[in-house]
Amino acid sequence: QPGLCMLFFAAAGIGGEDLFDPSLRKRTGKYPEYHSGDINALHLSYFRRKYAEERAFRTCNLRKSRGFHLAAMGADPLPSPDDADSPYRMKLIKDKGYVHFSINGLPILEWMDDGSTYGPVLTKGKIGFRQMAPMKAAYRDFAVHQAVRR
Repeated sequence: QPGLCMLFFAAAGIGGEDLFDPSLRKRTGKYPEYHSGDINALHLSYFRRKYAEERAFRTCNLRKSRGFHLAAMGADPLPSPDDADSPYRMKLIKDKGYVHFSINGLPILEWMDDGSTYGPVLTKGKIGFRQMAPMKAAYRDFAVHQAVRR
């Protein structure tokens, strides 16, 4: 730390375009391009330690874009890097409008998108990680599964 780690999911153009469609404006990494540009996404900030106020009171935030809508917030249980005993197992469940996030089995946040407060439910798109310097993190055993409907 300091730094910031985020996970974007259900990311697509505001008209449903693929995230890499050439008709979308070029993104240069500035955060407003992701929350107020021409893409929709859910973004989960699960390690927020860039600024002093984030380090003093640590939370995980779920936002929905387009817009900068804070959809849900939960306590961040991750220790400072000096005290980390990794790996930490993060689990994100997204099922239609339902979002659940946990770390090592501890529920962190849960949210149900009503499809109207912040716009339609985001149902498909890309997944991606974002880290802000000087944060360094390593990931392993990343997997995406589609739920089996019975």
